[in-house]
Amino acid sequence: MPEPIVDVAVGVLIDPHGQVLLGQRPSGKPWAGWWELPGGKLEAGETVLQALNRELHEELGIDVQLATPWVTYVHHYPNTTVRLSFCRVTAWRGQPESREQQQLAWVSLEDALARSDLLPATYPPLRWLRIPERYLISSAGQAWGFDAFVARLKRALDQGISLVQWREPAWQEQDAGCALRQAFHNVRALCHEAGAQLMINSVHDRDLWSLADGVHLRSQDAAALQERPAELERRWLAVSTHDQAQLDHARKLQADFAVLGPVLPTASHPGAPTLGWDAFERLTLHAGLPVFAIGGQRSDLLLHAQSRGAHGVAGIRELID
Repeated sequence: MPEPIVDVAVGVLIDPHGQVLLGQRPSGKPWAGWWELPGGKLEAGETVLQALNRELHEELGIDVQLATPWVTYVHHYPNTTVRLSFCRVTAWRGQPESREQQQLAWVSLEDALARSDLLPATYPPLRWLRIPERYLISSAGQAWGFDAFVARLKRALDQGISLVQWREPAWQEQDAGCALRQAFHNVRALCHEAGAQLMINSVHDRDLWSLADGVHLRSQDAAALQERPAELERRWLAVSTHDQAQLDHARKLQADFAVLGPVLPTASHPGAPTLGWDAFERLTLHAGLPVFAIGGQRSDLLLHAQSRGAHGVAGIRELID
């Protein structure tokens, strides 16, 4: 007999300073004294957003004005299994106040993650919040295109891009020597100077992985792995995906995030089949980790992508104004 699952809508309230709202479970409830994100069980016939609006009004006295679906995550507690539909809440009417005898606190991500008294299922969404919402993929192409790419990269960093992937398969084929490596080091220095993180695509030599802030696995490279590589325990791991099976495998690898697409037609893969937004939304609903939309994405599509369950948008050319 299948294990019963309790469906819960959870609000990740983010204030203008990037702090999140935590509540302490009151005495008389399971896990009393532990801290969690606000929310509660879905009632019969409710959608996630309907349950979220009701629960946050009952629990905090606020009316949600802007909330987007984010990640649906299954967690197994000793006596129950919960399916947590996390939603980012960025606008509301009223001031959150305790209506259920719980203590409330606005906490920075760093302070929240350092706590030892959070409910176990609260840690993943707090880690996910550290992942930027726009993900720029490099396009130097060849050694002679590097200067032009650097100019574009500097403009992107000035515009707030803080997550970049070094992905140069054509250059890898033409020049596997010091020119490629020097270019990677130069890009890493530019990113770090601007406070940005640099991922490296798995098409590049594995001895470069330790020099990046994380590794982005191609779908075929992810398929060859059965577990997260040991050298990535303290670095980000991302996976390119195109379907449900690949998303499931990314979750098995404990990837920090996935990139799914192409969602819309893209200049880099002309004529390639696309998912469309409906299929993207359906797949991300069961991904269990943050998912970027890729393929035809632009910065001005970010809010639409997030309304469809995306963590953010990824792209090669169109994320720079």
